[in-house]
Amino acid sequence: MSEIIVDDLTGKTSAGDITVTSEGGAATMQLQQGLAKVWVNFTGITTTASRDSFNVSSLTDDATARTTIAISSSMSNGNYSGSYFQNGAALGDATNFNNDYAGNFAPRATGSYSVYSYGTVAADAFYNDSVVVGDLA
Repeated sequence: MSEIIVDDLTGKTSAGDITVTSEGGAATMQLQQGLAKVWVNFTGITTTASRDSFNVSSLTDDATARTTIAISSSMSNGNYSGSYFQNGAALGDATNFNNDYAGNFAPRATGSYSVYSYGTVAADAFYNDSVVVGDLA
């Protein structure tokens, strides 16, 4: 078995630039196309708080069921794609899901976007998951 160890590696492919760097012994990779540029898992119950995230600088509880997600490294424009999932209920049980739950993913700006959680009425949700794909600025 062979092993290659480098501090920095930059290459070019038809899919975009590839950059691999070593940060404190942990390798990181960024691809221009194809990977999630933002993701967050958060709770909207009592205090809106991130459980874990990538490229998210803050969450703002705008109102019941509405949260604005601030992006650390902005998107190139507001036409990116993404998804938002929420369970529409205050409980963290997998049985809290049904067809009455919906979520909205708008408005979109280069540095933030808002999500809205709806059960049978606007509802803060225990589970909120969002992902953004597109080009970084």
